Amino acid sequence: VQLQASGGGLVQAGDSLRLSCAASGTTGLFHRGWFRQAPGKEREFVGGMWWGTGSTIYTDSVKGRFTISRDNGKNTLYLQMNSLKPEDTAVYYCAAPNHYTSSIPTKNDEYYYWGQGTLVTVSS
Repeated sequence: VQLQASGGGLVQAGDSLRLSCAASGTTGLFHRGWFRQAPGKEREFVGGMWWGTGSTIYTDSVKGRFTISRDNGKNTLYLQMNSLKPEDTAVYYCAAPNHYTSSIPTKNDEYYYWGQGTLVTVSS
């Protein structure tokens, strides 16, 4: 299983950006998530999707600004980020667990497959 994240870049505060995470090698991932790691900080959960139903959850700091969506045909997860703030600057990772869980995982160690990360820089 490989996860390929892309779409990062340098934007200004208030701008929008869409990240993509293409999965290959499997169509059987139950959940997928987005994490981010800012310089000097631990990697944190941003949001996740239950792939089968499309239901999503988000961390409080991005609710109302970020939206997770999917394209089943392309086996791709998206993270639409609007109203970006300087504090959103981080390397963003997509990830997926390797087994079924009854709810969308939110912790780093609940995820097994990780993409390589894509850098998002928001200038003020």
